[in-house]
Amino acid sequence: MSVREEFDEWAATGKDRGMEDRHWHTAKHVLARMPVEAGDDVLDLGTGSGYALRALRERGIGRGYGLDGAPEMARNAREYTDDGAVGFAVGDFDELPFADDSLDHVFSMEAFYYAADPVNTLREVRRVLRPGGTFYCAVNYFEESETTHAWQENISVEMTLWSREEYREAFREAGLYVAEQDAIPDREVEIPDAEEFPVDGYETREAMVDRYRTWGTLLTVGVAP
Repeated sequence: MSVREEFDEWAATGKDRGMEDRHWHTAKHVLARMPVEAGDDVLDLGTGSGYALRALRERGIGRGYGLDGAPEMARNAREYTDDGAVGFAVGDFDELPFADDSLDHVFSMEAFYYAADPVNTLREVRRVLRPGGTFYCAVNYFEESETTHAWQENISVEMTLWSREEYREAFREAGLYVAEQDAIPDREVEIPDAEEFPVDGYETREAMVDRYRTWGTLLTVGVAP
């Protein structure tokens, strides 16, 4: 099954709203760090329900563009967003439909590792960013967060499993200066007492703490020179 087919199915069954609810726990902290200013142009790569752009519009960005590989995801995002300054399109991460030096910021939450060629996607991000523009790349699925590795077994799309260092190296190779890298914990998911495990797919409380509190979301911030 392709990325498009997989996430069209998710959108059709309402999973996009569920993703929004779960991702917001850490995405809101990532968005708060972005140095957006009034009038900035921002791309949300793998936009899903479009929640990030709606939040950024409240901070005064000029134009928001949501790109997703699944037509149903983009269609739902349009329905959820009543704002003429935000648009959604279906497109490929490996060939971004934007001119060189045309965007101030790119954001991506829980989508980058679905790119067919992640190294080329980073080059494309570098290409479309204006000098000084930023790429805020947030992922939950990465090498150090061992409890997330089983996710690949539950999805037919091949996912890229990089370590923190591999993210930094790839950003640099694409021409992005790595300004920041941080693990943002999810402090909103409730973790039961040890005697209640196994629960929610976690055998032990320690494993659930590792997933949500220790590693949470890996944020890597790249800046275009």
